[in-house]
Amino acid sequence: MNDHPSPVRGTPNEALVAATLGFFFGFAAVALFGPTAKAFKDALSLSPTEVGLLVAVPTLSGSLLRIPFSAWVDTDGGRKPFLWLMGLSVVGMAGLAYIVVTMYPDDLTPSIYPILLLLGVLSGAGIATFSVGISQVSYWFPQKRQGWALGTYAGAGNLAPGIFSFLIPVVLSNWGLPSAYVIWLLILFAGTVLYFFMGQNAPYFQLRDHGIDAETAKAKARELGEELFPAGSILDTLKKSAAIWKTWALVALYFTTFGGFIALTAWLPTYWQELFGVRLFIAGVLTATFSILASLIRIVGGSVADRIGGERTALLSMVTLLVGAAIMAFSHVLVVSLVAEILMAVGMGVNNAAVFKLVPQEVPEAIGGASGWVGGLGAFGGFAIPPLMASFVHGDDVTGYATGFVVFIALAVMSLLVVWLLMRTRGHTASTSPQAAKAG
Repeated sequence: MNDHPSPVRGTPNEALVAATLGFFFGFAAVALFGPTAKAFKDALSLSPTEVGLLVAVPTLSGSLLRIPFSAWVDTDGGRKPFLWLMGLSVVGMAGLAYIVVTMYPDDLTPSIYPILLLLGVLSGAGIATFSVGISQVSYWFPQKRQGWALGTYAGAGNLAPGIFSFLIPVVLSNWGLPSAYVIWLLILFAGTVLYFFMGQNAPYFQLRDHGIDAETAKAKARELGEELFPAGSILDTLKKSAAIWKTWALVALYFTTFGGFIALTAWLPTYWQELFGVRLFIAGVLTATFSILASLIRIVGGSVADRIGGERTALLSMVTLLVGAAIMAFSHVLVVSLVAEILMAVGMGVNNAAVFKLVPQEVPEAIGGASGWVGGLGAFGGFAIPPLMASFVHGDDVTGYATGFVVFIALAVMSLLVVWLLMRTRGHTASTSPQAAKAG
């Protein structure tokens, strides 16, 4: 019997719960910032361009910060980068709450606008925790369970936008904008505290933090069930993952479905109102249905990917997305379009799970770097896709709101070609490396 207890704290399931809670609460600032932008618009007399930039900056920073912070996981584990991102978001949210409580609406002046942009950038750091959590969870779980673990993490965490979209209007109508910002700041702070006490690095990183050399730490971590190990420095893991073409194939897939998820969450309220003339509340419910379903089905998608493989799961999901997009592009019947929206939600959610099942499989020697590229650049689709869809809307002709879904038809076809290429080259890239052999 060993009289010296292991320095490793936590279990895979505990790490999964901690990362999921942190990511969920990290959405707090971004979820509130967009719906309350109109209040800033009215108080500051902002132009549509200024409002658009104000709404975009938290999501933009939350996407781009995923790249370096996810790579940081490969050097120090997930705990430090996760807490840094949550801390930055708390600072941004606290600044916004202070401005709203003390200045809104009468004392707000145009000179405040640049400060709002800066605080929006900081607030967006909370959603950059996504890729950090992906890498952290990947190191904790064996590959045979990663589809389920990563699907659960991302699926449950991504429920936040849908849930918050129901709660925010209630809080705003009953307590007003200042109270809403204080409440959401407390929600974000609570999530940060929860992660601080619950979040633990994978065994290899904990052992190394106790002064154990890298090779010995790997050996001991393998005994504890860890299968994947990092590449090295932040620059090393970014370079190594960028040099593997399959990283960019996975970026393309994630651009289509997670970028598409973000894009449609923003686009669908306008689509439902303009094309079908429904009230704002009904448009919100229909959009929340899409958002919540795409998140929940991701959990199922992860389990499916564990059973039949990431490539096959991605193939099935992209076919589902293609069918849904084709119906959306030609339907002018609300019930038919709702069915098509559900098909798109299923396709997107399942593929999002499949992609992160494939990341540790295809890029095992640089998971943090690959997760950063995939999560960061993939999410950028949320900015690129809406303008493309909007280009189909001309004047008062509302049919363009339906026709714009040909963008997703094109993206789905492109993604099917990418999946076919991944299936044809299975085992020809990263899996031939010594690290991949260790990873199984």
